[in-house]
Amino acid sequence: MRIPAHSVCTAIRDDIVSGVFERGSRLTEELLARRYGVSRVPVREALRTLESEGFVVTRRHAGACVAEPTELEAADLLEVRTLLEPLGAARAAQRRTEAHLKVLRGLVRLGQDRARRGEGEDLRSLGGWFHETLAQASGSPGLIALLTQLRHKIDWMYAVEQPARPVDSWAEHGAIVDAVARGDAERARTLAAHHAERAAAAHRLRRRPGTPRADRVRTSQHSVNTAGVRH
Repeated sequence: MRIPAHSVCTAIRDDIVSGVFERGSRLTEELLARRYGVSRVPVREALRTLESEGFVVTRRHAGACVAEPTELEAADLLEVRTLLEPLGAARAAQRRTEAHLKVLRGLVRLGQDRARRGEGEDLRSLGGWFHETLAQASGSPGLIALLTQLRHKIDWMYAVEQPARPVDSWAEHGAIVDAVARGDAERARTLAAHHAERAAAAHRLRRRPGTPRADRVRTSQHSVNTAGVRH
């Protein structure tokens, strides 16, 4: 069975974002191959991809390591997102399907209900799903890929505080969907820009963790999801 490199890449990226592999820690091909139950070939390909995305760096005498982004690099990502998300909303207003609208409206209803109930954990996941669906509705593969990569990297670098009034935040989501449904690209762009700027203020840089313990990686070992892999 050949495990595709993109599956290994997703697994390593998820573990970097969640903090299993901490910033600055080494990523040896042997350790990663054992961890995910694959050969070194897909690991090597995955590390090259992750290096191009900025999650991994190659250091002399150390090999592949988890990147250690600077505060300026992290701030740049938030600024880029405030530019790209409004573009995605504008394109969604022009290209969305009825299926996209159905999902977006359903998420807004759920989000507004959870906000009234004060169910914060649900709101975080619903918010992520909302923005992912809005990006998909843009119909632009390149933009979707950029926003997805930004979301992963921002989740890795930042902790997000719950808004003081989550009901207001979800009202903004609802207004964006209304503009998208009407096909009003400029209104969708303006609302999404305002929402992105407000959301950026709630992001706080994560503290740089210390050196990871080797047993932390070993005890969380898991295999790559091989669903759909050809045998």
